[in-house]
Amino acid sequence: MDNLQLTGIHHLTAVSAKISENKHFYTEDLGLRLVKRSVNQDDTRAYHLFYADKVGTPGTDMTFFDWNAFPEKRGNHTVTRTGFRVADEASLAFWLERFAARNVPHAAVVEQDGRHVLAFEDHEGQRLALVTDGGTGDAPTPWEGSDVPTEHQLRGLGPITMTVPKLGPTDTILQRVMNMRPVRTYPDPAGPEYTVHVYAMGAGDGPHAELHVAERPDLAPARPGAGGVHHVAFRVPTVDEYDAWADRLIHFGLPNSGKVDRYYFRSLYFREPNGVLFELATDGPGFAVDEDLATLGEEVVLPPFLEPRRGEILAGLKPLE
Repeated sequence: MDNLQLTGIHHLTAVSAKISENKHFYTEDLGLRLVKRSVNQDDTRAYHLFYADKVGTPGTDMTFFDWNAFPEKRGNHTVTRTGFRVADEASLAFWLERFAARNVPHAAVVEQDGRHVLAFEDHEGQRLALVTDGGTGDAPTPWEGSDVPTEHQLRGLGPITMTVPKLGPTDTILQRVMNMRPVRTYPDPAGPEYTVHVYAMGAGDGPHAELHVAERPDLAPARPGAGGVHHVAFRVPTVDEYDAWADRLIHFGLPNSGKVDRYYFRSLYFREPNGVLFELATDGPGFAVDEDLATLGEEVVLPPFLEPRRGEILAGLKPLE
């Protein structure tokens, strides 16, 4: 059980209070594909939208719950920036021009942690960044329905940055339970008096398999809301390993959800000591299990256990334009 390894970021789930505008931003401005149009399985009044590469490759998808929420109050105890990987500086130049043309709030390109980074936000203040990855991580499947040229399309998630007031308790879980490796530190963009700690997963190297933890005791706790992050999920390659992770959480006495079958993947949920919600999710079976690849995301699909309630659920959803 001690040799279990997570292989990178699986997905990240955030909150939107303007789901139609959200869909336009992630599919049109960022050029991602809407690969799954479903509902929150625990709150079926809300859409759950998944944006990813052409086929929904694990590690490429950012997802959103559609909740009527106030804007997030920023602080610590939460994920504070979501990275998307791009190939190189030429891609960053493309995106700088695109963001300016589309009025996407963004900063200048900077060098950070040995990589070039372009920070930006969606129109609800979701904090994002484009990060050069030098070709590391799984190659995504390009989406020909995007107007973003193939060479500049987003390559997947990573790194994910979370912010906590005190590193120690989080470090214990990341190293002892999750088998992540502390690999380096760098100064927080907020100021040289603060430090970001980088943890790596698996045997690979690159932002697709990194969690960055910023230690910021000066910040108050965040208040969850629109423009904020609900949870981050990490990749578990096989069902056998998923079962072993479930046993491992019990072994360490870590309170967790127990096994949850999300139909498109299997999940385990738990909170690390500073309150950030983590998910361990299997790579399969994937989003094509109930839809044809050519029409992913075009209609509302429900997992089998919700299908008998289809009429009731669809009647409760607002139009998605």
